[in-house]
Amino acid sequence: MTLDFEQMLREVALRVTRPRVEVLSAVHARPHADTDSIIAAVRTTLPTVSHQAVYDSLNAMTAVGLVRRIQPSGLVARYESRVGDNHHHVVCRSCGLIADVDCSVGEAPCLIASDAGGFTIDEAEVVYWGLCSDCSTPGNP
Repeated sequence: MTLDFEQMLREVALRVTRPRVEVLSAVHARPHADTDSIIAAVRTTLPTVSHQAVYDSLNAMTAVGLVRRIQPSGLVARYESRVGDNHHHVVCRSCGLIADVDCSVGEAPCLIASDAGGFTIDEAEVVYWGLCSDCSTPGNP
């Protein structure tokens, strides 16, 4: 399946620029990538792209819901293209690997607050912590 990144940008009323197309492509190709990884990926096709252009692209795409920014406690911000389904994440305490975890209840927002405090809740953020299979194998850190 080939994704049309230009069309995806148009559908959310963002101007189509080469840096935005490359940033969106990098996020799709690298789930849970940090900004430095995205910059490095974009620079393989646009060697002169600035840090600011990548940051601006990520901020614009996050604002319109085209990408999702996550930042588990103690880690740098990461970006993913899986949006709109209120999934959660599991993080390895040892190596920092992040993986998607589908909603445990099956419906957004996945958790029903005992007292919403007057808020209309539309999303719940859950982060599970543990050790990935590589790190939990005997003999690994």
